[in-house]
Amino acid sequence: MPLARRVVVTGLGLVSPLAVGVPPTWQRLLAGQSGLQNLGPSALVAASAMSPEIWASLPSQVAAMVPRGPQTFEFDIERDFPSHERRMMSHAMKFSLMAAQEALQDAQLTKVQDPARLARIGVAVGMAMVDLEYIAHNYAALQAGQYKKVGPHFVPRILPNLAPGHISIAYGFQGPNHAVSTACATGSHAIGDAYRFIQADTADVMVCGGTEACVDPLAMAGFARARALSTRFNDRPERASRPFDRNRDGFVIGEGAGILVLEELQHALERRAQIYGEVLGYGLSGDAHHITAGLANGEGAVLAMRGAFHAVGADQIHNLWHINAHATSTPLGDVAEMRAVQTLLGESDSQPYVSAHKANLGHLLGAAGSAESILALKSLQTGVIPRIINVDHLDPEIQTQARIVTGENVDESDRNRYQPLRLTLKNSFGFGGTNVSLLFGQYTE
Repeated sequence: MPLARRVVVTGLGLVSPLAVGVPPTWQRLLAGQSGLQNLGPSALVAASAMSPEIWASLPSQVAAMVPRGPQTFEFDIERDFPSHERRMMSHAMKFSLMAAQEALQDAQLTKVQDPARLARIGVAVGMAMVDLEYIAHNYAALQAGQYKKVGPHFVPRILPNLAPGHISIAYGFQGPNHAVSTACATGSHAIGDAYRFIQADTADVMVCGGTEACVDPLAMAGFARARALSTRFNDRPERASRPFDRNRDGFVIGEGAGILVLEELQHALERRAQIYGEVLGYGLSGDAHHITAGLANGEGAVLAMRGAFHAVGADQIHNLWHINAHATSTPLGDVAEMRAVQTLLGESDSQPYVSAHKANLGHLLGAAGSAESILALKSLQTGVIPRIINVDHLDPEIQTQARIVTGENVDESDRNRYQPLRLTLKNSFGFGGTNVSLLFGQYTE
């Protein structure tokens, strides 16, 4: 049986509530800054077709929005997109294009012209939800008898597969064109699927990840009715998302995109590409339990994490340096995930660090897994793990030998020079009981 093709990460692109771009997002994350804000004065709400009264009626008044403005680290729709593209794309599609551009520039793959090479580059990008406000606006027009006010781009704007479609069209990539939608696990599933495409020799390069832009009243009302959103910290928005803290009360909805370039190792080496890390494993599972609640004992998450170690072997758990947790700041979910982590560690002496970035970024839903994978890879590259903000009192129900990073950042950059193998695990879980874990490692020959 031939050896599996090795897959490495050669490009990163990010649109986040902290900033547009990987470098400014990473710097703000290291500084412990928050991208969460009150809905009232935000540029997003000001530009919304929904009335301020509708927004004000929501029990959760906090969201994590991509910064708008003229600065290079902000989203400026008129600067970044011509008018015809603004009309035909949802914000989620725009975010994914921006993140893809950064990732491809980072990987030095923006100017591929050879048809044979273009046929070996694919796209796997997903989103959890479509543009509900746009749907509501067009439905209202039709209901009012104004058929001609339904946009001619209505259908393409709400098709999830147009996120990878627009990237493919923009760069001429003719390899696999794949859309993923698995709720809050979408971005991580897209990375894992892309990894499998390359392993299977279906592509040499995959542009992959997740995108999301559903900070709108209908989506927020739905999550609030499901009692999923934080409501206690409307007057202190930057404190609202608090993974593992005993006073957490739900997640904070966010928007953005995280796009990675995955590449077959030999292909990357031949063109002397930079390598952030290697994808070593992809574990998937289902809870078979409940439409919104995960298993309290974390059994489904354990299956996914163990699956991520299948290719390298369970004995490599002792090399697990860092777990980038899903940790949405919900009362049940955070405890269940850490129970699963402890089950994974079992009787081993492994004491990995645990980080969680939703306190800074909010919950980017379909983009969460890929955005947080990018930050996990930055930790792998630099040896620095950003602290979890807002953990004033660790929940006493969380009992684990893993080291939850609070107080200050972990800086083990010196160890990068001599530790031969460092492993990072990224968890993502979604409604419907879908679980995914990605295993990343430092690239070694």
